[in-house]
Amino acid sequence: MQKFLVHTIETAPEKSKPALEGLKNALGFIPNTAATMAGSPTLINSFVGGFGNFHGSGLNEVEKQTVLLTNAVTYRCVWTTAFHSTLALRAGVSVADVAAIREGRAPQDPRLAALSQLAKQLIEKKGHAAESAIDHFVAAGYSPQQVLDVIAGVALSTMAAFTANIADPPLEERFAPQAWKAA
Repeated sequence: MQKFLVHTIETAPEKSKPALEGLKNALGFIPNTAATMAGSPTLINSFVGGFGNFHGSGLNEVEKQTVLLTNAVTYRCVWTTAFHSTLALRAGVSVADVAAIREGRAPQDPRLAALSQLAKQLIEKKGHAAESAIDHFVAAGYSPQQVLDVIAGVALSTMAAFTANIADPPLEERFAPQAWKAA
């Protein structure tokens, strides 16, 4: 298997350094998957810029983490599942809903269930979400614009999950309590 570097600010390509510095300032550390993405300035800058935009979307933090955790599990990504399980719990997603998503089930919260179902269908059906999933999402109180916000979340998490799946960066100790294995 090809070995990918987990970069530091010092070892990253020059054009990747600002993105890593921004992550370090925002999070207090540089996640290993992002540090791996830094091997491509195109990838890390697209990812960091896109996530900045996604975090300004019409979804609240619980909803964003529900999308991102659903995506991580759907992509069967060990690293991003542990990462987003940790962030989802910190954001206020219930332990039961995090567990349900990690097991491939719908969250108990009906709004989050509709959101999770839409994200999962977008991935599994390669962008062709069933009309019923979109109708269920809107009936749960979301707007059509928020369907587009979910698409942005899916696109961004695809970058992280694909990178983590091929590079297999080490899981940071801070995410170890949420370690996960795909079924």
